[in-house]
Amino acid sequence: MLLKRIAKLTFVATVVLSLACGSPAPKSSPMEISELVNQMRDMAWAEEVDAAQTLLQQQRGHHDQTSLEWLVAASWLGRGASFAQRWDVAEQYAREAYDGSSALLSDREVDLERQLPTALGAGIEVLGRVQDARGDRSGAVEFLRAQHETYKGTSIETRLQKNILLLSLEGQPFPVIDVEHYLGEQVLSPDSLKGKVVVAYFWAHWCPDCKQQLPILDQLYEQYGEGDLAIIGPTQLYGYIARGQNATPAEELEYLRGAYQEQFPVPEWMSVPVSQQSFLDFGISTTPTLVIIDREGVVDLYNPGTLSYEELSAQVERLLAT
Repeated sequence: MLLKRIAKLTFVATVVLSLACGSPAPKSSPMEISELVNQMRDMAWAEEVDAAQTLLQQQRGHHDQTSLEWLVAASWLGRGASFAQRWDVAEQYAREAYDGSSALLSDREVDLERQLPTALGAGIEVLGRVQDARGDRSGAVEFLRAQHETYKGTSIETRLQKNILLLSLEGQPFPVIDVEHYLGEQVLSPDSLKGKVVVAYFWAHWCPDCKQQLPILDQLYEQYGEGDLAIIGPTQLYGYIARGQNATPAEELEYLRGAYQEQFPVPEWMSVPVSQQSFLDFGISTTPTLVIIDREGVVDLYNPGTLSYEELSAQVERLLAT
């Protein structure tokens, strides 16, 4: 891993130096496509857009640009450029990933190949973000909704719903949570939430970030829970339990109420509705996802990912003061 990191840094330094000196970037020898994908992913998270673009262009002649692996590499560059708000670059490579993935769907289904949802989903996601960044939010939502309808029932449905909600849920009434089962004794009552600021914490039993987020919510409840703050913790069943062991719904519920609860106790004050439909409705492809609702039942924040105590308390205090 260290050698790979050193090699990547050396490459980046060489590219930057060559550009600064006005000379063309050095030609590169062919890379294994799996290594190229890994490089694009690492550079995307690091927002090394120029170096990633140079590397991909150098490798273009060495690989089949219609292959699924190539499209995944392009999709990572599109995502990295969107992280850095380099919208022209983001659009170029997201379009390549989207168009190439769409062409592959002429003779296969989305979920028959593991990497196809990655390239296609990223392409759609970034194209929507580009449209929104250019001031056309309604057009972005319309595009994402059309894609959501096209790919309903596939593995990218939830990802597309998440991106729709990122652009459209804030400022809208909080939808009713569908409930199939509960963990613990706390039953979710709509009347009990009226007039309160609500934090909805969507989580998964396998999720390490969720285990880090829960103590922060505990601290938040200790500070504000005696007042007008309610925290609920929707989750869903995944078809497996500890160590990836397959489980029926009944077995997974038994695990959550037994062995899991003993190791990672769910707070007694938290209502935990269990429902797959709610995860689809709220586009939960990232756990945890935190949704904050004001006293009027309107969504104030939709946040895929963790939030610190300081970030949460600032939001909650602002809403409690209104």
